[in-house]
Parts: sequence; C-alpha cells; structure tokens
Amino acid sequence: MEGLDLKSMTAMVKVIAEEKNLPEDTVLDVIQTAIAAAWRKEEGEKDMNVRATLNLKNGEACVFIDREVIEDGLAYNPATEIPESEAKGAKLGEIVSEKREVKSFGRVASMTAKQVIVQRLREAERDSVLAAFEDKIGTIITGVISRVEPKIVRIDLGRANGIMPRSEQIDGEYYTVGDRIKVLVKEIERNERGAQLILSRGSAEFVKQLFIQEVPEIENGTVEIRAIAREAGRRTKIAVTSGVPGIDPVGTFVGGRGVRVQAVMNEIGEKEKIDIINWSDNVSEYIREALSPAEIMKVEVDGKKAKVFVTEDQQSIAIGRQGQNVRLASKLTGYELDIELAEAPKKKKKTNVEDSLFSAIEEASEDEA
Repeated sequence: MEGLDLKSMTAMVKVIAEEKNLPEDTVLDVIQTAIAAAWRKEEGEKDMNVRATLNLKNGEACVFIDREVIEDGLAYNPATEIPESEAKGAKLGEIVSEKREVKSFGRVASMTAKQVIVQRLREAERDSVLAAFEDKIGTIITGVISRVEPKIVRIDLGRANGIMPRSEQIDGEYYTVGDRIKVLVKEIERNERGAQLILSRGSAEFVKQLFIQEVPEIENGTVEIRAIAREAGRRTKIAVTSGVPGIDPVGTFVGGRGVRVQAVMNEIGEKEKIDIINWSDNVSEYIREALSPAEIMKVEVDGKKAKVFVTEDQQSIAIGRQGQNVRLASKLTGYELDIELAEAPKKKKKTNVEDSLFSAIEEASEDEA
C-alpha cells in the first residue's frame, strides 16, 4: 500500500494511545475515520456516508457505504439513497450497508488519511485534556497570558489553554503577555469546531469565588452569600446573611480593618466598588438595603415590581450614575424598581432658648404689674 501501511498502523494504536494519553478505542476511531475519508476520496463520492473498520489482529480494513432505502420511482441520490426494489428486502427508511474491502490507496488518498489522523488526534487530545477540567468548572485557577487579541485573551493553564472573551473581561482592565492571572473556569464550550475552555474575570461568580477564598466562615456555614449582582470594572453588590445568632455577616465579609474586602478589590481593581449588604426575607427591607447608600422613605411592593419613595436629595443617590445603583439593586433583589419622589418630612421649628427665657420674664413682669 503506497504511503499508508494499515498493518503498521494497527501496531501503532497502543503506542499513540500511551503517548497522547488517550484511550485505545479513541485512537482506533480516529484511524478508522481516516481510512473512511481516504477511501471516499479515491473510490467513492463526496456525499457518501462511509465508515470503516480496522482489525487490530490482522491489519485488514473494510469500509461500509450506508444508504437509506427510499420508495421506487422517485428521483434519488445514488451516493446516499437506494430504491426499495434494489435493497434486498430492506424496508423504507432503513439503512442498507454495502461492504467493500480496502486493499490499497494511492498517494492522494494516503495524504488525506494522514491529514485526518493528525487533525483528529489533536482534537481528541484537546478534548481529553479539557475533560480533566470538568470538575474545575466554577472554581478559580491561575494561568499565564499567552496572547492578547482584539476580542479574546488566550491563557495558558499548563496542561490546557483557555480563552477569555471580551464579554468575560473586566471593563478597563489591561492584559499583558506573560502576566500571571487568576480566572474563573466558566464552562467548556463545544461546537462543530471542537471544545474550548471559556474563562472569566468579569462574571459575578468570579467575585463570589474570590470571597469564598477570603472568608473561611462561608465554608463552615456561619455566613452565606445569598445574591450577587455585578457590572465588572464598575460596581458589585452582594447580599449576605448569617444563620448564627450574634454574627454580623457584613462585618465578617469586610474583615478586620477591611482586609477581606480589600483583598478582593486588589484582584478586581480599585475602580470597582463593592457594596456588601444584609439580605432579608422581608422584601421591603431587602430593597432598602439593596439601594444603599440611599436613604429610602417608603417601599410599596406589587408582585415583582416595587415603588421606592425617596426625597429629592436622595433621588440621584438611589438611581446612581447612569442608573447603575438602581439597576444593580433590581438585579440583586429580582424586583423591578421604580424610584419615586416623596415629600420631605416637615422639620419642627427649633425654639430659641434665649427667646423663650425673655418671653417668660416678660410674662412674669406683666403678672406682677
């Protein structure tokens, strides 16, 4: 066989599997796919559904051409379909397989087979490595920036590489090749081009995991993050609670002299503000907390909407710059919030002590007269 020795390839299955750290079945599938591609290139047609088998004991290979049985008299594609009258008893809709032995390949078909093997082995190796990251989804790992592109940052994680799309980056953060960086393993994205490890620094989950690293009381259940809303690079709001009487959850997250929250801010950047508030099962109280630092006069809840009344001097604080405060509070609580103006409470006129004293003296003088 010119250029492609099937018998020697059967002996290589185990060697390749060990070298690439892949199951032997995976390597065999890759080689069988390559044989099918080579045969279709040389003997078959482009549209044909061809699969191949390779006998590891004797090195013999066969291909099978699969065709669907269709009704007689209809126009059909002989590469993929076969009339019922020619299908030797097979019924409509069934798949009929025609077996062909593989004896030899020409130079072009051999090159096709080799290209398929190289490409598929690379894909299988990458998928195998990524599979090892399945149990790391939702956790933070450290990598090295290997390449910075306009829309993505490529990060070397040692055994694998991942990408951080623009949507997962922190707004205003700059990335330099060679820098070590913490990232959240967000997901493994699979499509027709293969699998890809998606990393994030801009997600709310990234901040949550940073706090989990800094606040050991989360692990033992003393305190808990109930909700988190984030606009990366600008502001994050976190609602926390404690199931243990006497424990201040906000203080626990802030830490002595603010060391815990400062450690998180050092990672995400000083420009991003973090509001840590008390979670409450009282919706009105929870909304008041979520709109902090604004002072709220009254909250009226109707379904998943709420009217929030504030005085004129608190309106801009409640809404926030470009609507950020109310937008994050809405995301945090799950309620659509509408900021309404309320009349400021009338202040009682302060009584001047000296005036009161003079009035009392005058009244006494009049009584004596």
